[in-house]
Amino acid sequence: MEFSSKLIEKAVNEMSQLPGIGKRTALRLVLHLLKQPKEQTSFLSQALLNMREDIKFCESCHNISDTKICEICANALRNHETICVVEDIRDVMAIENTGQFKGIYHVLGGKISPIEGVGPNQLNISSLVEKAKSGKVTEIIFALSSTMEGDTTNFYIYKQIADLQIVVSTIARGISVGDELEYADEITLGRSILHRVPFEKTFKNN
Repeated sequence: MEFSSKLIEKAVNEMSQLPGIGKRTALRLVLHLLKQPKEQTSFLSQALLNMREDIKFCESCHNISDTKICEICANALRNHETICVVEDIRDVMAIENTGQFKGIYHVLGGKISPIEGVGPNQLNISSLVEKAKSGKVTEIIFALSSTMEGDTTNFYIYKQIADLQIVVSTIARGISVGDELEYADEITLGRSILHRVPFEKTFKNN
């Protein structure tokens, strides 16, 4: 792709680094910004800079937040005895959009994957186990994707907390095997949360 301007070329190259954005799409976006008032581009760039510099991760659940404790964890109306364990922040957003879950979350930051070099110590598992041992938690819901890595992560955590007096459940398999939560429709995901099943059944029946 030839450019008549090095400035445009650099902007397109940077824009195309975003997921799902190819060079042609990046060029359309850059040319669109070029047509807008300068203030609009300034607002966009400033918003991105502020997000990158000021965003925080909740000290309790590891979700993204503007403050040390996110709005969900700080909400006294939420059920703090029930924790939904998810892979990343996109899953929190997906479940929240269903309006069916009133507990709190714990974001692992990934899944155990030896092939990719991701082990338990690289995820937010130890802090979850500490919460489970605090005596303030009555149920932990596994809401990881139905993949080998997701199942491995679920089982690893389960072994860490199996001796505790806590109900351990997993979302119903309304989510197809191999699917990611963020791509599930809200009704299916909501029903999967509501009709969760005891985690022991998922491996004792295999």
